[in-house]
Amino acid sequence: MKVGLIGFGKTGRAVASVLLESKKVNLQWVLRKSTTLEHRSVPEFLGVHSDEPGLIYSVSEFSADELFEKHPIDVIVDFSSADGVDYYAEAAAKRGIIVISAISAYPNDKLKLLSDISTKVPVLHSPNITLGINFLMIAAKILKNIAPYTDIEIIEEHFKSKPEISGTAKKIAQTLDLPDESIKTIRAGGIIGVHEIIFGFPYQVVRLRHESISREAFGNGIIFALENLVGKSNGLYSMEDLLLPFFNLNSTEQEYIEKNTKPWWRFW
Repeated sequence: MKVGLIGFGKTGRAVASVLLESKKVNLQWVLRKSTTLEHRSVPEFLGVHSDEPGLIYSVSEFSADELFEKHPIDVIVDFSSADGVDYYAEAAAKRGIIVISAISAYPNDKLKLLSDISTKVPVLHSPNITLGINFLMIAAKILKNIAPYTDIEIIEEHFKSKPEISGTAKKIAQTLDLPDESIKTIRAGGIIGVHEIIFGFPYQVVRLRHESISREAFGNGIIFALENLVGKSNGLYSMEDLLLPFFNLNSTEQEYIEKNTKPWWRFW
């Protein structure tokens, strides 16, 4: 599977290293705004042994149509910025290129653009594409469905220079029907990313916590998304859409749960 990566900041570089080491994908190129590093080899730059081409290009060198013509790919992986989709959306839709976007926050017009091209190609958008955080959100949604009247707080921790509320934290709040005001932020040192959801019950507390200890975790999420998005029909998907089939119970287990389900207040 041939992949083009857009964005080569700290996270983009970590993702590139994971893609290069994977035998399931072939990193054809990396695209960035800056002309610095132009035509450099990504494997050489990262010190990763790989036979993949992985050359670095800038947006000023090619239009998206020219880039896809000269260096064809099956999938775009976008770790650039909210404006990045303007560069490739039309050309990707025209050529049937799958889009995986890990942009943490889009304005409404960019979300509409993603939605528009999803009528022609499969599109995945996930503000945080790590497997752990998306499992956490599913678990939190299940727990809230069981006990909808519990007190819920969201805490997010990131590096000192991150100014805005985490897009992942906002997504968690949205998933749980909570306002952004329920999010508590901590900024300290070089914390990559910590998200914690606290459920306060009458006689117990449940804490669901996810911590990214390396940005390579985003690369593992991309590999999972690639494996599970290929072959899907056109549409706009989330990581939850890809994860939920793994939660399916067989009929015997489902019948047992339905037979033995108690009202939520009976559990404590």
